Amino acid sequence: MAECGASGSGSSGDSLDKSITLPPDEIFRNLENAKRFAIDIGGSLTKLAYYSTVQHKVAKVRSFDHSDKDAGQDHEPPYEISVQEEVTARLHFVKFENTYIEACLDFIKDHLVNTETKVIQATGGGAYKFKDLIEEKLQLKVDKEDVMTCLIKGCNFVLKNIPHEAFVYQKGSSPEFRFQTNHPSVFPYLLVSIGSGVSIVKVETEDRFEWIGGSSIGGGTFWGLGALLTKTKKFDELLHLASRGQHANVDTLVQDIYGGAHQTLGLSGNLIASSFGKSATADTEFSKEDLAKSLLHMISNDIGQLACLYAKLHCLDRVYFGGFFIRGHPVTMRTITYSINFFSKGEVQALFLRHEGYLGAIGAFLKGAEQDNPNQYSWEENYAGSSGLMSSSPELCPTQRARSGAFDLLEMDRLERPLVNLPLLLDPSSYVPDTVDLTDDALARKYWLTCFEEALDGVVKRAVASQPGSVDAAERAEKFRQKYWNKLQTLRHQPFAYGALTVRSLLDTREHCLNEFNFPDPYSKVKQKDNGVALKCFQRVIHSLDALGWEERQLALVKGLLAGNVFDWGAKAVSDVLESDPQFGFEEAKRKLQERPWLVDSYSKWLQRLKGPPHKCALIFADNSGVDVILGVFPFVRELLSRGTEVILACNSGPALNDVTYSESLIVAERIAAMDPVVRAALREGRLLLVQTGSSSPCLDLSRLDEGLAVLVRERGADLVVIEGMGRAVHTNYHAALRCESLKLAVIKNSWLAERLGGRLFSVIFKYEVPAE
Repeated sequence: MAECGASGSGSSGDSLDKSITLPPDEIFRNLENAKRFAIDIGGSLTKLAYYSTVQHKVAKVRSFDHSDKDAGQDHEPPYEISVQEEVTARLHFVKFENTYIEACLDFIKDHLVNTETKVIQATGGGAYKFKDLIEEKLQLKVDKEDVMTCLIKGCNFVLKNIPHEAFVYQKGSSPEFRFQTNHPSVFPYLLVSIGSGVSIVKVETEDRFEWIGGSSIGGGTFWGLGALLTKTKKFDELLHLASRGQHANVDTLVQDIYGGAHQTLGLSGNLIASSFGKSATADTEFSKEDLAKSLLHMISNDIGQLACLYAKLHCLDRVYFGGFFIRGHPVTMRTITYSINFFSKGEVQALFLRHEGYLGAIGAFLKGAEQDNPNQYSWEENYAGSSGLMSSSPELCPTQRARSGAFDLLEMDRLERPLVNLPLLLDPSSYVPDTVDLTDDALARKYWLTCFEEALDGVVKRAVASQPGSVDAAERAEKFRQKYWNKLQTLRHQPFAYGALTVRSLLDTREHCLNEFNFPDPYSKVKQKDNGVALKCFQRVIHSLDALGWEERQLALVKGLLAGNVFDWGAKAVSDVLESDPQFGFEEAKRKLQERPWLVDSYSKWLQRLKGPPHKCALIFADNSGVDVILGVFPFVRELLSRGTEVILACNSGPALNDVTYSESLIVAERIAAMDPVVRAALREGRLLLVQTGSSSPCLDLSRLDEGLAVLVRERGADLVVIEGMGRAVHTNYHAALRCESLKLAVIKNSWLAERLGGRLFSVIFKYEVPAE
């Protein structure tokens, strides 16, 4: 297995190499473990979908066996770490030009090892046109699938699993792409597929949809008439001509008919009164650009009006557009959007999809994989292996890209359990996890991209240090550096490439790239050491807290939570201190904290609430390992338990930075229980429950949490949510509205962010919120 999880190189890929000058393992990854295939062949593009298993390394922790040794040995770490191989499922989607279909089929055939596919699901017109070629090349039977069924299945799948799949296009605004947060239920909606003609489908549920109309005037009409008018035979060349044209030179506008009187009629003078209206009376020759632009406006306006009428007729306010005609082309999207807004008076929304080109291939794959129940799992886009919107093969330099053809990649990883909304969200449909949209905020975008670039050397160094026994760690770390650097450059030029750009998505992309090169947990040894050191201090911290009066203790507990949150290796200001001063500890961190009044300070309100009845159940989202969780969170948990409040402690399912993971929290809790009767009794009686969030991110998306956690929150009647840490409570969820009381706490460990919020380094956020009655 190649280090990056890719397969194939050398002589077996020669036929493909000569045709497209792009390394085959950059296109068809993990082919040697491919299990099932599907294909969607359109007029000019082929979309291949396949499912493969991916082996990758994971860091596992487990308690030492203390049966024959003294459990209290000072030099002993709290648990042992082992690195194991795990197998997960991944969906791959590759889009390429039909020009390369024979070479690609040859390459796929050479690498289809142990595939379970005996029949290949195929959809699109090419499923008929290339049926014999596919069967001959791959020695598989082709099973043709209904195009519309595949499109709807694919559309439902991406809307459910990719949070920033859909976007509104607003030409001239900044940003032009505005991504929509997916509703908990996307139904009902209208899907308008614009290929050669137009199909309009009303989608009511996962499996119930109805073709309600269409038109023969679609992409094929634009192509055909465009070829007659301009003598240009290539579709993309026509679009390029249109992008440079002035339609008003060809079209008759309202102002051409009414002159200045159009204002008294309440009409805009720039409205098209008649497409191509001037061509009958003008003596001049029209340019190809103007003709193409006029034609594009005519077709797009017609489709927009048709879609709008059907949406109104069926009382729908969301219309998703896809198909060969769209392909993310700005002029097309702008005209359709304008048409929908004009004819619906803003009541119907035109939405486009980042991966609309894959809908048919995804649907065909799902049809062929029904026995595996792919819909029972949640999936997430893997940023390390996916091309960005409007950027085919973003990893390539421009000269390579020109030679390679329009290859476009999407990869999705299967998650172990379904992800759902936190039941305590006030309004899941309007919840946005991220506090700042960097797609929108140019100043913040420039700062954070530079920040992540400057941190790259440190991450590479940490990754190599985490695997001292590996002979190729430095080489893999260098590959990680190059991959992530390239992603950051893509995002500098196209911040919309992977949906809304946020601090969360930059962190998640980095984690995906680290995993790609087998660095599953660069901070595992750091966390092991930090947890060991903090556990030795636990009893001393508890004794000093118990010696305080009630009111004094409440403030000390909160300060302990905040001081613990200082220990964040992901923050440069902190990692510099921790690297240079190994003696820096809990008390030093307390002295770093801003004095009250804090930057955001509702502590007095919280103290007043604590004088009332205890909460029924608190859900606490923990942040960092070591001092944070052991000396900050657990004493706070212990106090809540003593008040009679049940506690659900939620930790990441997988590693990210030095965040505590669920498996680490189990061992930490076990060690604390051995020292503390309050925690021991609560664990035994089920009043303290440790659960996983379903996330492997330093940030927190409350709309994508482990289903088991959501069930527990309902069953226990949680009435307090505590979110701690800069990633979880500032970068995300700062504005999250909940149906119960909430505490959002963090220490600002970034000078630029502190200044932007009106504070300074180590300013404190203590935000206690009570929902409106």
